[in-house]
Amino acid sequence: MKPKKKKSEFAKQPLEDKILLIIGYTILGLFLVAIILPVIYIILASFVDPVTLQNSGLSFDFSKWTLTAYERVLSNSQIWVGFKNALLYSVLFTVISVVVTLLAAYPMSRADFKGKGFFNTIFVITMFFGGGLIPTYLLIANLGMLDTIWAILIPGAFSVWNMIIARTYYMGIPRDLQEAAEIDGATEMIYFFRILLPVCTPIIATISMWQFVGMWNSYFDAMIYLNSASKQPLQLVLRAILIQSQPQPGMVSDMQSTAARAQLAELLKYATIIISSLPLMIMYPFFQKYFDNGIMAGAVKG
Repeated sequence: MKPKKKKSEFAKQPLEDKILLIIGYTILGLFLVAIILPVIYIILASFVDPVTLQNSGLSFDFSKWTLTAYERVLSNSQIWVGFKNALLYSVLFTVISVVVTLLAAYPMSRADFKGKGFFNTIFVITMFFGGGLIPTYLLIANLGMLDTIWAILIPGAFSVWNMIIARTYYMGIPRDLQEAAEIDGATEMIYFFRILLPVCTPIIATISMWQFVGMWNSYFDAMIYLNSASKQPLQLVLRAILIQSQPQPGMVSDMQSTAARAQLAELLKYATIIISSLPLMIMYPFFQKYFDNGIMAGAVKG
């Protein structure tokens, strides 16, 4: 007799669950297509000659492809300055933010911490109410941080949401771990840095990735607080390049020049998107394995 084939997990589900799973997978598939297609279009469009792209759309004739956009963008010295600044800001901001968040989350996770309810209320209020742009700018100016790296790193270093996630992760660690450390004579500092933090690798990696991506994509704070071109991050440099490459108003007398500038702007638009997104695309696969454990921690306890 032939051995019976084992039923798949999907086949074991009741009819109602099968219908729900099919609907769910269909919706996720549509979302995936909606995300992947624009990315593919941007990648291909960054190589296609702008005249061909404008007249006939994407072309897989490699003779009509060009690296002009990448050559012009990468030959710009300010791009490399912005890349260095963006990497520096992102790394420093991530380190400061993760350290502050983990240190703040630890006492908030302790049941014996007096004043826990008060501080929790203060933290949550800041999630919904802020001082606004003008008061924040005046505060930064009065602290003497305008046109300095600290105007980018300090104001947003503490994230209440990340603190809540880290606090919830701490609360999910068995109390027996700390009791065993106390029996062995470990102080609070030794327990936190040598025992607790190594166990919290998933949440640390998750928060680090969130903060790094947030700072890497940020340009508004730099646009408001930084005046020196040598301190501008990559996103602000790329934004300036795109704006400066647009056809200037009042140039109708020189149609050839206007057309050339429009074509160059079209090339730069796609190339700069790829250049600014490439580091994050490279990083995500290395952090993906930590996301499930880190993010799901907040769904276990409140």
